[in-house]
Amino acid sequence: MKIFNLGVILIMLLCSCKTQSVAPEQFYFRTVMVNGNQSAGFYANNLNLLPKVDISFSAPLNKESAQSNITLQEKNTSIKVPLSLSFSKNDSAVSVVPQQPLKSITQYDLMVNPELISKNKTLLNSSIKFGMTTKIDTTDKFPRISDDELLTLVQKQTFKYFWDFGHPVSGLARERNTSGDVITSGGSGFGIMAIPVAIERGFITRKEGLDRMLKITDFLKNKAKSYHGVYPHWLNGATGETIPFSPDDNGADLVETAYLIQGLLTVRQYFTLGNAEETKLRKEVNDIWEAVEWDWFTKGGEKVLYWHWSPTVGWKMNHQIRGWNECLITYFLAAASPTHSISKDVYDNGWADNGKMKNGKNYYGTVLPLGFEYGGPLFFSHYSFLGLDPRNLKDQYANYWEQNVAHTKVNYGYCVANPKGYNGYGPNCWGLTASDTNTGYAAHSPTEDLGVITPTAALSAMPYTPKESMAALHFFYYKLGDKIWKNHGFADAFNLTNIWFADSFLAIDQGPIILMIENHRTALLWNLFMSAPEVKVGKTKLGFQ
Repeated sequence: MKIFNLGVILIMLLCSCKTQSVAPEQFYFRTVMVNGNQSAGFYANNLNLLPKVDISFSAPLNKESAQSNITLQEKNTSIKVPLSLSFSKNDSAVSVVPQQPLKSITQYDLMVNPELISKNKTLLNSSIKFGMTTKIDTTDKFPRISDDELLTLVQKQTFKYFWDFGHPVSGLARERNTSGDVITSGGSGFGIMAIPVAIERGFITRKEGLDRMLKITDFLKNKAKSYHGVYPHWLNGATGETIPFSPDDNGADLVETAYLIQGLLTVRQYFTLGNAEETKLRKEVNDIWEAVEWDWFTKGGEKVLYWHWSPTVGWKMNHQIRGWNECLITYFLAAASPTHSISKDVYDNGWADNGKMKNGKNYYGTVLPLGFEYGGPLFFSHYSFLGLDPRNLKDQYANYWEQNVAHTKVNYGYCVANPKGYNGYGPNCWGLTASDTNTGYAAHSPTEDLGVITPTAALSAMPYTPKESMAALHFFYYKLGDKIWKNHGFADAFNLTNIWFADSFLAIDQGPIILMIENHRTALLWNLFMSAPEVKVGKTKLGFQ
C-alpha cells in the first residue's frame, strides 16, 4: 500500500514538470539600435538618409509577418517608405533599412504593429513606434557670393518688410506679416532707423526716405494716440487709436516709446540739410521727442521708472523697469530729455537697483558681468544698442561692450554644448532670443530652450561675434535657404528637432538684423545717434564714460 502511494506521487511530480515545460511563449520587443547606437528612448535625430535600425525580440520572428507589420512613413502622413529587412540571431532580430534615401530635415515614424507574430504564431504583446529625424542636406541652396555681397543682400531683403509692407496710411511698421492695421511703436522705431541704411546702401533714394519719414511724423503728431507723450505698444495704423496689448495694457508703453524715440533721433541726425522738407522733419521729431514726459513715469517721484500707464486702470500693471534687460535705452533717453528728464538717482536706484543687476558668474568659459543666469534672450544686447554705441561705453556697473560680447558668447557656448540634444544646434546654427515657436511665442534663452533657433539672434550679434555670426549666416542662407529665406528676409524662427519653419516675420526681429549688421560694417547708426546733443548730455548725466 505504501509502495503504491509512492508511485502515484512520482507520476504526479513527472506530470507537473511536463506541464511547466510547455508554458505559453512570451513575445515582446527587447531593444532598438540606430546605426549601431543604442537608442535612448524611442527617438533619434540627425540621422543619415539611409539609416539602419536593428530591433531585437524575445522570440524568433515569422518573416512574412515582419514584412507586412514593420513600416516606415513620414510623420503625420500616409506616405510609406519601401524597406529592406534582414534577419539574424535565429530570426529574433531584424535589421531595417530604407530602399531609397529619406528626405532631409524630415520626421519619420518606424512602427511595429501588434499583429506581428513569432514563428510559433504568438502575437506581439504591444505595438512599437520609434521616431526619427533626418539630418540637414548640406548642399548649397544658392550660388556662393562674397560675404560683403551677402550682408548687403540680407539687409536689402529684410528692409522690404518695413518698406514694401509698411502701413499705407501711417508708414509705420506692422507688428507682423499677418497684422493688418496693427502697428508696433517699438518695431516702427527699428524700421525708422533702417531708412538711413537703405539710403546709404542705395535701396531707396533720399527723397523717398524723407517722404516716408514725413508721413510717419505727421501721423505720430496728429493722429496717433499718446498718453503724457508716450505711445502705446500697439496702434491702429489707419486711425491712430490704441489697440490694447493686454486687457490692462491699453495705454502708455514707455519702453516701446523709447525704441521709437531712439529711431526718430537717429533719422533727425541724418536729415540735416537746410531745405524746407528736412527742416520740417527735424522740427516734428523734436516736437514728438520733447512731448514725452519721462519723469511722470516715476509714479509721483519714486526712484524708478514704470513701464505702463493706462487711462482706465492707471498704474495697475505696476511694472517697474529694472535691469539687466533690454531697457537701458529707456533710462538713457529719460536722463537725456531736454524737457522731462530724470535724475541720476532714478537710474541708480531704479535701473541698476544699486548694483543688484550684477552677475559675475562664469558660463562656458565666459564671465557675464550683468543680468540673469546665462544672460537671458539675446535681444537684451540688441534693442538698446541699435543707436546707443556700446564701444568703450562704461559706467560704475559695467563695460557695456564687454557685457554684450559676453552675453553673446554665453548664448553661443550654450548652443554649441547643446545640453538638451536638440537637432541642428552647433557652431553654425545658434541663437536664442524671443520669437515665434511651433507652439506660440516664447523668450528663448539657455534657461528657456525649446529647440527653436531665431536668425535675428545670431545675425544681430554681428558686431559682437563677427566670426560666429557670419558662420550662422552662411548656414541660414546657403544650407537652410530653401526653408527660411523669403521675400522679407529670413523667416522668424525654426525648429530642426520638431521640424518646423515659421512663415512669420516680426518687426522687432527683422529690424535689428538690418541695423546691427550696418553697425558692424560702418557704425552708421551708432555714429548718428551718439551725435545728438541731448544724447551727449544724457551720457554725462548718468556717469557714462
